Amino acid sequence: MKVQEKRAQMGTFKAAGPRPDGSAAGLSLARKYYKDPEIYAREVDNIILNCWIFAGHVSQIPNVGDYFLFNLLDESAIVVRTKDGSVRAYFNVCRHRGSHICKENSGNVKRFLCPYHAWTYELDGSLFAARGMPEDFDSSNIRLHDCAIDFIDGMIFINFGDNPTSLENAKRDLADPMSMYDFGAMKVAAHKNYQIAGNWKATLENYQECYHCAPSHPEYSQMHTLKVDPEKFDELQGAMMESMPACNLKHYEVDKQFDAQDPGQEQYAYSRYALFENYKTGSRDGKPVAPLLGQIKGYDHGASDISVGPLTYMLAYNDHVVVYVFTPTGHETSACDIYWLVRGDAVEGKDYDVDRLTWLWDVTTQADERIIVDNQKGINSVKYEPGPLSNMEYLVDKFIRWYLKELDV
Repeated sequence: MKVQEKRAQMGTFKAAGPRPDGSAAGLSLARKYYKDPEIYAREVDNIILNCWIFAGHVSQIPNVGDYFLFNLLDESAIVVRTKDGSVRAYFNVCRHRGSHICKENSGNVKRFLCPYHAWTYELDGSLFAARGMPEDFDSSNIRLHDCAIDFIDGMIFINFGDNPTSLENAKRDLADPMSMYDFGAMKVAAHKNYQIAGNWKATLENYQECYHCAPSHPEYSQMHTLKVDPEKFDELQGAMMESMPACNLKHYEVDKQFDAQDPGQEQYAYSRYALFENYKTGSRDGKPVAPLLGQIKGYDHGASDISVGPLTYMLAYNDHVVVYVFTPTGHETSACDIYWLVRGDAVEGKDYDVDRLTWLWDVTTQADERIIVDNQKGINSVKYEPGPLSNMEYLVDKFIRWYLKELDV
């Protein structure tokens, strides 16, 4: 869906009809969806553990035996580079009595050794040794439980479900847009974790709208046109489109997000929008903070929004990419993990400075944390009731519809 079409659809909540739970369109969620522990348990089973989530980048494990952990609530996955060079994922659960095998967040091993009783596993997940077992013990059928893993141009995605949706359509439709940046040749330059005392939906809903951007995010608002200044957006969007070919960029619009999600497929989206004139990228002064990505040859004063699944979002500037992952950490707490990606051959201290690279989305996310915490405090009040959404919160409405359907109310 074109960005202009998204703008045109704003304010059509009533036409969408009642939601799956019978509530009217255009209102925020009822209090119970943020407070009820039984609903939260259903969310974990029906949504959180059954969607694809960005876990890392292949550049983080370049050598055989390199691994890192991806943890989500009670689940932990070991992501490892195996002897044949492939990247696999296993549940971090020993097949003996269930102990976590890897306790360090990352490292390099020849084999996985359980610290509890020393059961040992090969990098391919098969059992190598188990001491003191009965004579009739058959190790051939014992291996670590595989965890669903897939890749989109070097980006690693994990799914803890038994029957995950497919990423095939996402890989197909995002292949050309993402190839412009050459995601596979990037590396993680920085990673920060933000703990938020707010329900995961309040955190995610905040990301879906920019109704709050002008009053709450002056740093963001002075450089990003979309949802901030509609009139200026139209003017600058045209100028960006004209300059894209000279920068070796092409225009794509992909919308398979929320209500547009295909059956059996994970949701995803891609679009590009203009920055204000003085900004080439997302930085304090608008100047580049890292070398140009992929085959990009210049600055069209634009940035691309990319999403894969309901919890992973990317903002691709011409010289770096910001990845946001939103997850619950408990019933009324959540986290935002942010990864900053640059060219794989960029040298820290020479080609980029981490503080300059991370400034914008660090200050923005710290502000969001305060906003979400205050929002949760109001939701906790017995006087909270669903309020009317603004035209700029149309994606929140789409998210709510999708959420209620997936929750199977």
